[in-house]
Amino acid sequence: MADFTHDDARLDAVRLHYVTCGTGDPVVLLHGWPQTWFEWRHVMAALADEYRLVAPDLRGLGDSSRPADGYDTDTLAGDVHALVAGHLGIARCHLVGHDWGGPVAFAVAALYPELVASLTIVDVAIPGDGQPSLSQGGRRWHHAFHQTADLPEALVSGREALYLGWFYDHYGARADAVDATARAEYLRCYGQPGALAAGFAYYRNIPRDIAQNEAHLARGKLAMPVLALGGAGGWGRGEEVLASCRRVATDVRGGVMADCGHWIPEEQPDELARRLRAFFATCPMNRAVTTTP
Repeated sequence: MADFTHDDARLDAVRLHYVTCGTGDPVVLLHGWPQTWFEWRHVMAALADEYRLVAPDLRGLGDSSRPADGYDTDTLAGDVHALVAGHLGIARCHLVGHDWGGPVAFAVAALYPELVASLTIVDVAIPGDGQPSLSQGGRRWHHAFHQTADLPEALVSGREALYLGWFYDHYGARADAVDATARAEYLRCYGQPGALAAGFAYYRNIPRDIAQNEAHLARGKLAMPVLALGGAGGWGRGEEVLASCRRVATDVRGGVMADCGHWIPEEQPDELARRLRAFFATCPMNRAVTTTP
């Protein structure tokens, strides 16, 4: 296991907990819901010999603070930029996002392209990319439930193990995709006061995210190299990730990862690390990046 260092960055509107390890070119890893930085532990350990890994807990989640607002992806992207460029002084990085970390990473790349040498999107579609339904026509039923005011908190509070456990059990290619250690850590975090509401706020901001991303795309697609990976099994999005990224960027590669569902960083961490290494090797840190009309 890598030697993880835990720190806090006190930014203007939020305190972000973040974890680092390794040395080399910087790689920033953004987690999803209902997870924390901890989902990246195996990938970080696999890459630490060659890269400097930075994995924050996003606003409101994990051990970061929980402001009352600011859960749209542009604001979340501002948090990441303030942490990476401001607090840590990193001028260029490889940026990787899984689940909600993917739309946040897209917003970082759209707003601060000078920071992002490459972008990797893992098992998520980008809101506002022109697709008819981010929720796959209602198949991802929890999107609408989480957007309902107050009700999800009332129903899930005190039942986090039951509710979040359903996602851990079913969204991977196998029921033990998220192991007992990870579940205990996630339940510790999402059982804290305000954590459920913060997580649901990500979903409640989807209409705002769509409008913001449509405005970004009206100025041009992303020009930095993009790797798009979807899980083949469980509730993985499969080829949908590649299709979504091709609507928002000009230099896109990737596809489907076998033997895993939605929880790719925990189901196939070594294979994901291998693909990231190969991708990063094709993305020079000093390449100039602009948007493409």
